[in-house]
Parts: sequence; structure tokens; C-alpha cells
Amino acid sequence: MNRRLFLNIFICLVFCALSFSCQNGEKDAAAVKNETVVSEEKESVESAANTVDTTVSEASKNGFVVLTDVVPDAILEIRYFSTFNFMGVRVDGYNAPIAYLTKEAADSLKAVSDDVKAMGYRLKIFDAYRPQCAVDHFVRWSHEASDTLMKRYFYPDIDKPRLFEEGYIAKKSRHTCGSTIDLTLFDMNTEKEVDMGSPFDWLGEESHPDYAGVTPEQHKNRMILRDAMLRHGFRGISTEWWHFVLKNEPYPDTYFTFVIE
Repeated sequence: MNRRLFLNIFICLVFCALSFSCQNGEKDAAAVKNETVVSEEKESVESAANTVDTTVSEASKNGFVVLTDVVPDAILEIRYFSTFNFMGVRVDGYNAPIAYLTKEAADSLKAVSDDVKAMGYRLKIFDAYRPQCAVDHFVRWSHEASDTLMKRYFYPDIDKPRLFEEGYIAKKSRHTCGSTIDLTLFDMNTEKEVDMGSPFDWLGEESHPDYAGVTPEQHKNRMILRDAMLRHGFRGISTEWWHFVLKNEPYPDTYFTFVIE
């Protein structure tokens, strides 16, 4: 009996020891697993934060601002982020429908906005800073003679090879320097874009600010926008009623490459 009792006690002790060891092992494994999850979450958060910081600093370190931070009343329709443009595809470098400008250009545009708002208008923005990779995309497209997807909407009266020859497309753009803006007026009473006589990015003489074929009302509308822009430090060009460059742009010879995101 004594020997049998001793054997039973020994077996019970061994069983308890094994159970205790398994429980500790499970706890240790769970702790390691939880620690790994926390570590992965921390790395994920830090990675996301670094991605955001990189995007913001790339623009801000060069003196650029988000346009709507300075001109909150501006309406954005960033055409090159969409497919409704003269190429018919989203343009390289436009990864978000955001408008960047140099601080100097944005401040001047704020004065324009305040000016036209008193007349019952808001500014509608089609394009602002344009990365060099976008311009390179334009140039590649211009050399693809068979790609005329959007011809009837934007350049029906001109052969595609002439777009480059006549200066509608170039290897360098003032937009890439960060102080150039493409825009129109939005009538707050009618809640529509003002009729300028030709749409934005129409590649033809109808877009020239002084084109004689527009109606008196359309010409008047063009001049309201042009006069407001000139009053506040911008200059226009002879081929596009929507295009204006800050006269005293801070980076007249620098073509930036950071993408819009």
C-alpha cells in the first residue's frame, strides 16, 4: 500500500508540473505575440507619418503652400488629375486634386479673390504648380500622332503636330516654377462658370484674350478676370485668357520636380 500510495503521489506531482509549464509557455507565447503586434502597429504608424511628412515638407521647404489654405473660397477643378483634359488621361505627377503655389503667388491671389468676391464672383482653379514630369508627359503625348482621343473637344481645328510648333506645348512651363495659375470666374448668383467664349485649355485662337470673335459680354468677362489679376501683381499671356504668372515670381529659373500628393 505504501509503495502504491507513493507511486500515485509521484504521478500527480508530475502531472501538475507539466500543466504549470504549459500554461507559462502559452502566456509567454501570447506575450511575445502581443509585443510583436504592438511593434508592427508602431512601425506602421511611424511609416505612415513619415510618408505624410515627406509630402508636406517637399513642398513647404521650397516656400510652397496649399492654395486653399490661403484662398479658402477658391473652387478647385484640377483638370490634369482627371481624364477630362486635352490628353484624355490623368497626367503624370497629379496624384491628388490639390493646388500648390508659392506663398508669394498665393498671397497675391488672395487679394484677387477678395477683389472679385466684392463683385459677386469666386475664383475657380484649373491648374497651379505643375511638376516637370507632367510637362514631360505632355511632350511625349504630342509626339504620338495617332493619339487624338480628345481632339474634337480641345483642338478640332489644328493638327496635333502643330501644337508643339505653335507653342501650345513646350518642354518647359512657367507652371513648374510655382507662381503660375490657370483659372476662371464663378458667378455666385447663377452658380455657374462665367462664359469666357472658349473653354479652358481650348487649343486655338479662340482662347486668345483679344480674340475678336467673342461676344461683347464674353469679352467683358475676360477683362474682369484679367484686370483683377493685373491689379494684384500678375501678368497674362497673348494665347490663353485663363493663364497668369506672378510678375515678381520667387523662382523664375527653377523647374521643380516634386509630385502633387
